[in-house]
This record gives sequence, structure tokens and C-alpha cells, in this order.
Amino acid sequence: MDVLTSRLLLHPTDPERSRAFYRDELGLAVYREFGTGPERGTVFFLGGGGLLELSGRAEEPPGSSIALWLQVRDLAATHRELLDRGVKVVREPRREPWGLEEMWVADPDGVRIAVIEVPADHPIRGRGD
Repeated sequence: MDVLTSRLLLHPTDPERSRAFYRDELGLAVYREFGTGPERGTVFFLGGGGLLELSGRAEEPPGSSIALWLQVRDLAATHRELLDRGVKVVREPRREPWGLEEMWVADPDGVRIAVIEVPADHPIRGRGD
């Protein structure tokens, strides 16, 4: 398989509420929008070529079987920024035993979002393979 691009698809229970969360509260940039009406699609940049598409509507939230992993440059600054925007932090920032700085938030449907900073001394920063 020769994959040219990819995106994660989410079908929120309340598309407008989720669109506002990802755009206004998390501050993700919009890549494109398509369709019309409340269930129109919105595709957000996730960095590094990653995309998140919100489209359609689900009757039930996806549950705990899915999570997003978003790497940021400065977790402390991101933490302050998200609090200022009213984002509820599910778990405060802390260094994990595996060496990453992590904070967790959740979208309106409960999709867990790990916000990660890779410290300068972490082994994955030095690997070129």
C-alpha cells in the first residue's frame, strides 16, 4: 500500500459543539470545510501532516477505545493557554516514568487527548532511525 495522506475521522454527537471545541478551545487550525448544515465536515491540522476530520453525527460517543496524541513544544505554556480558553484538564501535567511530560484533556464526547512534550534529554529525540 502506498499511502499518500491520512486522517482520523470522528463523528461527534453534537457536531457544532465539537467543532467549536477543536477550533476555539484547543486552537487547531482549519485545513478545509465541506458540505453544508450542522453536520458539515471540518478538517483540522494536527501537525506533522496529521489531520482530524469531524463529519456527520453519531448517536453515541466513541468511548474509551480511542485517544489523540498531540505533541507540543512547551507543555507548561500549553497548559496555561488551554486553561485560559476554558478547557477542562482531566489530568494535570506531569513527567511519566517513561520520561515524557504528559497532560490529558477530553473533547465534548469524552475522547481522551494526550498533550505531550518530549524533553530535550529524552531518548526518542536523539534517534535518527
